[in-house]
Amino acid sequence: MRTQVNLGGIGFSGLLAILFIGLKLGGVITWSWWWVLSPIWLPMVIVIGIFAIVAIIAELIGVIYGIFD
Repeated sequence: MRTQVNLGGIGFSGLLAILFIGLKLGGVITWSWWWVLSPIWLPMVIVIGIFAIVAIIAELIGVIYGIFD
């Protein structure tokens, strides 16, 4: 018999988002909805920012060394 392991789940960001939404709806915090939902969109913004920085550095290196003419 095999043991099935499920490694999926909601994750830290998802739990934090649910917590913030509950606190907002319960009137405990008065934050803007942008900040309440930030655990959902902020990681994506960080990843996109990192990709943009890497692309800019790669382009600069290419221009300096004449790789991308």
